[in-house]
Amino acid sequence: MIIVGVGVGPKMLTQEAIEAISNAPVVYGSKRSIELAQDFIKCESQPIKSFKNLHLLPKDAVILSTGDPMFSGLGKFAAEGDRVITGISSIQAACAKFHVGLSNLAMITAHGRDPAPAKEELIRELKLGKNIFLLPADEFGPREVAVVLKEMGIEAKICIYEDIGYPYERAVVGSVDNPPLNESDMYCLMVTR
Repeated sequence: MIIVGVGVGPKMLTQEAIEAISNAPVVYGSKRSIELAQDFIKCESQPIKSFKNLHLLPKDAVILSTGDPMFSGLGKFAAEGDRVITGISSIQAACAKFHVGLSNLAMITAHGRDPAPAKEELIRELKLGKNIFLLPADEFGPREVAVVLKEMGIEAKICIYEDIGYPYERAVVGSVDNPPLNESDMYCLMVTR
């Protein structure tokens, strides 16, 4: 199979992704990923019912993954011999929006997971002096990150970037004492010093 990153929002497909999607015999993906790629789908598209059964799909199927498949995406399901095509991720978009270099950035995901390991990783990376990119969880977002920063005595900017690429996208910068609050469930968070 070919796992294709469709980007974090509209108009964020790479040329390689467009070509793979346009030449696919069949496309599978979430409702949102199919919507993001719909202009280039020339075959039947089907919603994925179970991500754990991707290995049962035809070998020439194109599987759409929002953002980049290798960060909190479907790339983890790729088997040897499968092809993975990168997508423009929320990491890249947020770094560009907030002018943050990738070279001193720790990437953490709590998305769809128990947030406890993400919190531990956040603390560990902050102690190393890293800037942080976080895909949050419902119970581990800007407020909880601000509490961690305050407990550690770290002054930093807390940035949220939501609905990236959509006409109503929103980027907000706050502080430890006044963290920005998300208005959407589709957002990422950055901690920069």
